[in-house]
Amino acid sequence: MLFRSQIIEGSRAIALTIKNIKPAVVSAYPITPQTHIVEDLAKFKADGEADYEYVRAESEFAAASIVAGASATGVRVYTATCSQGLLLMTEVLFNIAGMRLPVVLTCANRGVSAPITIWNDHQDAMTVRDSGWIMLFAENHQEAVQQHIMAYKIAEQLKIPVMVNIDGFILTHSYEPVTIPTCAQIKKYLPDYKPKKGEYLDAKNPITMGSFASPAYYMEIRQQLHDDLTASQDIINKEYEKYNEIITNYELRITNYDNGLVEYYGPKNPKTIIIAMGSVVGTIKDIVDENKKVGVLKIKCYRPFPAKAILKIINKTKYVAVLDKAISLGSIGPLATEIKASAQGKTKAKIQSFIVGLGGRDVTSKVINKIISEVKKDGDNEVRFIK
Repeated sequence: MLFRSQIIEGSRAIALTIKNIKPAVVSAYPITPQTHIVEDLAKFKADGEADYEYVRAESEFAAASIVAGASATGVRVYTATCSQGLLLMTEVLFNIAGMRLPVVLTCANRGVSAPITIWNDHQDAMTVRDSGWIMLFAENHQEAVQQHIMAYKIAEQLKIPVMVNIDGFILTHSYEPVTIPTCAQIKKYLPDYKPKKGEYLDAKNPITMGSFASPAYYMEIRQQLHDDLTASQDIINKEYEKYNEIITNYELRITNYDNGLVEYYGPKNPKTIIIAMGSVVGTIKDIVDENKKVGVLKIKCYRPFPAKAILKIINKTKYVAVLDKAISLGSIGPLATEIKASAQGKTKAKIQSFIVGLGGRDVTSKVINKIISEVKKDGDNEVRFIK
C-alpha cells in the first residue's frame, strides 16, 4: 500500500480525512479556529466531490442537535467546534453520550472567555470532560488523521461518542507533511456503518432513546456508561494496533513505549518525566533529544483516563512535571489533579503541576527547560504558572 505525502494545512488534512470516511450527515457552525475544516467540507459538497448531507446550523447547539438526531437514525455523522461553541453544545453533548450515539466531533482547542481569546489552550475540552465522551488529543497532523479514522471505529463498536482534540492554530492553520488514506484504504479498516435493529430509530421497530429515569434506575444507567468508558481502553489499544497493521505506511519517530492511550519518548531510566497532551509534546521531544536524563510521556487519551498506563511509566522516576494548558480555577491543572490522585501511595516520585500556554502563550524550549529546573526544587507548591 503506497501513500502520497503532501504538505497541507491541518484543517484541510482533517477535512480530506472526513470526506474519505464518508459520513452521511455533516453539520456545524463556524467558529475560529475550527472554521477551515467545515468550510472545506462545505466546498467538497458544493463541488460535487462528496455526497453527505451538509446541514447549515444557526448555532453550535443546533449543530450538535442535528448530528444527534441524524445519528439516532443509524447513520454516520460529523461535527466540529471549539471554545464558546463547545460550551454552547454542553447540554447536547451529555445527551449524545447518555443516548449512546456514536458521534465524532473535532474540537480545535481554544481558550474560553472572559477575556476574549481566539488562541489555543485546553480549557474548552476540560470543561466538558465529564460528559461521557472518549477524548483523544493529537500531537500533529498525522496523528490527527489517524485519531479521526480510529474514532469512528471505536465509537461505532462501543456506542460511545468520541471527541478528537487538536490545538487551534498550532495544528489547524499550520502546514506539515501528512499522508491522507484513500477511501479504499480507510474502508479496509473502517467498514460501512450498519447498526443492528434496536440501536436506531425505526418506525417499523420502535425504540425509546433518552427516556425518563427514576432514582431506581438513573444511577445504574450512569454506572453502565462509566464502566463501558473505563473498559474502552482495551478497545482503543486494539484498534490502534489494527490501524497500524492495515493503514500505516509512513515514517514514525521511534518511541520507547506506544499504544492508543499513551506514548513514552526518551531514555530508559529518566530522572525527570514531563507529562503533556497535544502539540507541545513535539517541542518537548526536541528537548529530550538534548537531555538524556529527561523523558516525555504523551497522553493521547484523556477520557477514559489511562491511570495504569501512566503509572507503568512514572513509577520509578524521581520527578514528574505535569504540563496543563488549562487551569481548574481555585485548584491545580486538571491533568495534574488526576495523575496525583492515581499515583497516591503508588510512587515516590515528586509530582508537580505546571500551567503553561493559556490563551495561546508560546510554550518554548526556554519554558520547558525552566520547568525541568523548577520541578527539582525543594518545596511543594500546589501549582506553578510558567510564562
